[in-house]
Amino acid sequence: MALLIAPIAAPVTTPVSKDQPMPFRPGETLNYRVSWAAFSTAADIQLSVPERRDLFGWQTWHFRATAHTQSPVSSLFPIDDQFDSYTDCASLESRQFESHLDELGKASSQVQHLVPTGQQPKAPGASVVVEPGTRDALGALFTIRGADWARTPELRIPVYTGRDVYEMRGRRDAAPQPVTVPAGVYSAQRISIAVFQHDKELTNIHLAIWLANDPAHTPVVMQATLPFGNIRAELSPQK
Repeated sequence: MALLIAPIAAPVTTPVSKDQPMPFRPGETLNYRVSWAAFSTAADIQLSVPERRDLFGWQTWHFRATAHTQSPVSSLFPIDDQFDSYTDCASLESRQFESHLDELGKASSQVQHLVPTGQQPKAPGASVVVEPGTRDALGALFTIRGADWARTPELRIPVYTGRDVYEMRGRRDAAPQPVTVPAGVYSAQRISIAVFQHDKELTNIHLAIWLANDPAHTPVVMQATLPFGNIRAELSPQK
């Protein structure tokens, strides 16, 4: 009698997404002095990377930004805000975005779970369905830091602001040049960012970031031209 031997099936392996290399590390904290209109010290901003963590099964970066108005602007527009972004380590898609606002005496908080089209939600509760690759505004800033601008002619990023989706299109304007800020003098390259919605450029909004030519790609200047005035944030000495 012939002996029948069933072939051994090859083990099924699930592809493992690799983390994208980033120039920053958990524990980083950067402080900025903000000028607006005629006020040279309108506010303070802090950007930080508190941790990397598992979020409902995703490996994520936790980014945080805080903003506080300073006197005399605080007497006109008291603002004490905090934003938290949980960004996927592999895809750089935003998984969760939190805003904790205290503005003009009114406090509010919101937590939003972003799910790209075609993916299943993992977080409990309602989700916001977005196109694949979407970042929140804070996660987009760190994505810009992580880009290889020597090899990237243009970076296009869909960005969800909490209400609407825009597209940021970033380009490097020139080679690194000396930039002087309160924290010192840095060799930095200027990244110019235009904002589009439905393929139409919003000409009354323009952003620019100067990234230091250092291993961390430190943002030394962040500038926004907005309908209510120009805002410029410059890196301050670390406390």
